[in-house]
Amino acid sequence: MERTPKPIKVAKVDELKERFDSSSAILLTEYRGLKVSELESLRRRLKANGGEYKIFKNTFVRFVAKDKGLADLVPLLEGPTGLTFVESDAAQVAKAIRDFSRENPALIIKGGLLGDAVVSAKEITALADLPSRDVLLAKLAGGLAAPMQKFAGLLQAIPQSFAYALSALIAKGGAGGAAEAVQAVEPVPEVVAEVPAEESSSGEISSPEAEEPQAEG
Repeated sequence: MERTPKPIKVAKVDELKERFDSSSAILLTEYRGLKVSELESLRRRLKANGGEYKIFKNTFVRFVAKDKGLADLVPLLEGPTGLTFVESDAAQVAKAIRDFSRENPALIIKGGLLGDAVVSAKEITALADLPSRDVLLAKLAGGLAAPMQKFAGLLQAIPQSFAYALSALIAKGGAGGAAEAVQAVEPVPEVVAEVPAEESSSGEISSPEAEEPQAEG
């Protein structure tokens, strides 16, 4: 006779399903060997960059992954696995994880989910090498001298260009194709400010490890 699932298990699975649906990316890491204080530091850093680090039982995550047709994600769910849920800039969160793992080698990047695509650890690292959307906007803002209406149009084009770069990166197989992927994005045309005729005549332009945290549920 089949047992009725406990309400707490159903609630955790439902929460995971909602997280999978609402996240633009889910990045998986192994946290074995990290102290509790280091995990808390990781959580704070990720939260500041738009990510949320959560730990669920692997059995729950496997169930949701299979239910959503993400069989390639299942092999990554071995050992103590933390999930970073991203709702905004995946590159920025990936960069935060990569930097933390360099400072704390016990944190191992395993791979993850970008949209509906399961990606490897190398592809997550390559994603971290891409400029974040905010950096792209800042560079664009600093390098342009254009009328406001033209500037606004260029800002609107940035997220699409970033998406093209990321798609090309994944299609080319991760870190090895990172440079080619960025070059594949059509460059934003340089815009030169128009100087009125009356102004142009002047020629001036204006230790010991702590116990591993228990998984939720």
